[in-house]
Parts: sequence; C-alpha cells; structure tokens
Amino acid sequence: MSIAVCPGSFDPITLGHLDIVRRARRMFDVVVVGVARNAAKNALLAPEERIALARGALEADPATADVRVAEVPGLLVDFCRDVGAVAVVKGLRGGADFDAELPMALMNRHLTGRSTGVETVFVPGDPRYAHVASSLVKDVARFGGPIDDLVPPGVADSVHAALARPRSER
Repeated sequence: MSIAVCPGSFDPITLGHLDIVRRARRMFDVVVVGVARNAAKNALLAPEERIALARGALEADPATADVRVAEVPGLLVDFCRDVGAVAVVKGLRGGADFDAELPMALMNRHLTGRSTGVETVFVPGDPRYAHVASSLVKDVARFGGPIDDLVPPGVADSVHAALARPRSER
C-alpha cells in the first residue's frame, strides 16, 4: 500500500490545496494531510482549527473523504516515517514555488537517506488556482474582500472570525 503525505500550514486551507490532495489521492492508496507549524509564518488560525477545517473540507468531497488529517509535530521526515509514507506531494503554482520547495525536498532526502528515504513528488497546480495562496486569502479578508470562492465552504467564516479576535487571542 502506497502512502503519501501532503504537508502544509493550511492557514487557511484553499481550493488550490484541495486540488492537489484530490490528485494525490488518485496516485496513492492512502493520503495523509499533514498540518504543520511554520516558524517563519505568523499563523492566523490555531493548529486545531486548521486541522478541523481541513477535515471538514476533505470529508465533504467524496474524492477525498478517506484522506486522513493529522498535525505534524516536528520534522516532516519523522512524520512521514511514523505514518509509513513513501512520498511527500507538493503542489507548485509556478517557478517561485519550485524555488522554495526544492531545497526542502533535498533536505528531506538528506535527512532520510538517499536510497531509502521519502521522495518528493511535485504536482503542477491547476491554473485556475495559480493566484490562490493562503497568505493572499488572508490579505484579501483583512481588507474586507470576498474569499468564499477561494476556500472550501465554512473556511471564510473561520478566517473572518479569527481576524475579528484580538491579536493576543490568535
């Protein structure tokens, strides 16, 4: 049985994320969405909320209803080993994503060993979502713009509610 991990901060999960997970699910027997903390990013949504939103979005789609969601507590390679993954699936919207993802893929290979490690599979994103990034979704929402057509149902409400909370409570 082949297992793949689709990692990300998912702050918030977007339609672009769901596209990649659906496509990964067609390639692998089991897909696990790994919700990670990114020290370089200031998250809007708490990890528990990101996990719940991802689960809700995936369970609502018959193509992804069996996809598992779990928090990545540390290094991605350790998480992959723990779940038995043979691959990490990453979506690419363009060259900038590739430039950012390649060093991470090479580091993961280094950490797991060249011949027995987890491989990274890059999947070109659907062009309909090339402009959709979690950071842009949050920026649009901060200024009152519509985001319902960029995220799964229910996610926009959570983003707006998080933005309404004082920064100290996020």
